[in-house]
Amino acid sequence: MTVPRAEARTHTAVATGDGQRLDLVVATAADLSRTQAATLIAAGQVTVDGRAEKAGYRPRAGETIAITIPAPRGIEVAGEAIPLDIVYEDEVMLVVNKPAGMVVHPAPGNWTGTLVNALVGRGGALSGTAGAERAGIVHRLDKETSGLLLVAKEDRAHRALSAALAARRVSRRYAALSWGHLREDRLTIEAPLARDPRDRRRVAVVASGRHARTDITRLARFDAGDLLRCRLHTGRTHQIRVHLQSIGHPVLGDDTYGGGGGRRLTGLPQGRHALHAASLHLRHPLSGEPLRFHSPLPADLDAALRAVAGPYAPAPGADALGHFGFWSDEDDALPVVHDAGPVDAADGDVDDDLE
Repeated sequence: MTVPRAEARTHTAVATGDGQRLDLVVATAADLSRTQAATLIAAGQVTVDGRAEKAGYRPRAGETIAITIPAPRGIEVAGEAIPLDIVYEDEVMLVVNKPAGMVVHPAPGNWTGTLVNALVGRGGALSGTAGAERAGIVHRLDKETSGLLLVAKEDRAHRALSAALAARRVSRRYAALSWGHLREDRLTIEAPLARDPRDRRRVAVVASGRHARTDITRLARFDAGDLLRCRLHTGRTHQIRVHLQSIGHPVLGDDTYGGGGGRRLTGLPQGRHALHAASLHLRHPLSGEPLRFHSPLPADLDAALRAVAGPYAPAPGADALGHFGFWSDEDDALPVVHDAGPVDAADGDVDDDLE
């Protein structure tokens, strides 16, 4: 595997004068932990209107905060022979169907067994835009979230895919089981997100956080909860999980955000939550060809959905998401070019999306 040299990243923020400390402002603007932000400030990588300040400084309204995140140095990622479900691959990109329990890239506490370790172990080129420890990774999924993930094999494709994500030209839809019942079948949650100031391991709705929007469609209502299709317009850390928690309907099985009790209903293992990146629509980063990928529920979530659905569960062997209309996409006319995994041909809800 070859990984080109990574470059430093820069971020700029304009202070609102709300009294927050500089380290918290930097953490929010650059999506870092507060410790990482303080380290950058101490190393002289942060300026306020061109001058150095301490982490405890409280920027005044209108002051410009410039943040430089140096390129990682001296990091080597060991290749590992870990099987991967490759949904699509060509000379510049691939799409992986990530299992629950797999961390996307190496980090403290998870230096091995990650998706990047597995990609390196396959051999071949990967984009180095984000550094060796994130080789090829265009966007991420939480450890216990399964589903479709984009990987770039060269920097040109990585830049194009990242730009498409930033411009909202990549459509990402997730299947989720949530506690309780939404008040309406369709809603948009638009609430800013940032690290929870009381617990930096969590994310929370914070007035000074980064803009985040999730469109939600209820596909089915069961006794204990709802089956939802969630469409991301932004890709913040834990976005769907926190947005659903914020309206009182956390994802079933989500111990971090209040849905852990759902294990009694779903039979999900400890740590696994009922969230799956099921649908990915985009245009090829170089050719512009429309691409559309579907990933039916993995076995554990399929069983969880059937347990929650009870008498309304689909027939054995049928595609559960197709049964409840997940693949109907009136707002997106791109044709399907690939589906990950088998689809029951008898399920008419799915057939219209296949080529």
